[in-house]
Amino acid sequence: MTRETIKEHFIALQNSIVLALENADTKGKFKTDLWERSEGGGGITKVIENGFVLEKGGVNFSAVYGSLSNNVAELLHVNPDSFFATGVSIVIHPNNPFVPIIHMNIRYFELENGEYWFGGGIDLTPHYIDEVQAKFFHKSIKAICDKFDSEFYLKFKTWADSYFYITHRQETRGIGGIFFDRLNELNTQLTKERLFDFVMELGHSFAPIYTHLMQLNSNKEFSEANRRWQLLRRGRYVEFNLIYDRGTRFGLETGGRIESILMSLPLLASWEYDVKVEPESQESFTLNLLKQNIDWCN
Repeated sequence: MTRETIKEHFIALQNSIVLALENADTKGKFKTDLWERSEGGGGITKVIENGFVLEKGGVNFSAVYGSLSNNVAELLHVNPDSFFATGVSIVIHPNNPFVPIIHMNIRYFELENGEYWFGGGIDLTPHYIDEVQAKFFHKSIKAICDKFDSEFYLKFKTWADSYFYITHRQETRGIGGIFFDRLNELNTQLTKERLFDFVMELGHSFAPIYTHLMQLNSNKEFSEANRRWQLLRRGRYVEFNLIYDRGTRFGLETGGRIESILMSLPLLASWEYDVKVEPESQESFTLNLLKQNIDWCN
């Protein structure tokens, strides 16, 4: 299992997800932007805007290499060394407030000394939480985890609940999902090939899961009040990505391409002062479920 093999599989995954999203959207098309990193490597950014279902979204691939700075090495808890990193990162912001925001990232990191690891995760951020759809999402992810290790789902869900948490708001970014890093250190029984199989199966689950949610919700009628709430929830998403997101920090620290790094931000978002919601409203229901440690699989 070489870095080139992993890289080629990631490129193929990017292309398959883009095709599935275009077919589900029926109108929007992804624009392809090839870029190079002066320190080594580059990537393929694919962005859609103003589709029928998707207001803005990106499916990014990158493969970069070079020397780790002392700051990045400290951030990763490794010795400064030459590195190679490749991955696929996706964020989708829909038009309809009843279609959720989704994020997925799978990645591979390797040092010249032979140290390597896989990382990634997938999480869902509904503007309005639908419990049935939340359970569908989590059960789909759990089924993949259970094929490889019966402890993966609970361990990685707990990690996601902790990671995707907006501390200054004391709320989760959405309904979570799974998050993992240094996968080979978490399960020493699985070979590198099986760990890669897990990462790829998670990657290939993205399109069927999200296009199903698109089909369920994209034709629902919504009001100006729903749209206002959507923009406010997007504001919370922006806060997390700019303050806490490790991928954003890694990209900036390693001289990544800024347009690709900030692809995760929505086309529009808003911040209103001291927003209050009506008791017993859909908005209140959603806020009450933005908590850690909810069991969505029962």
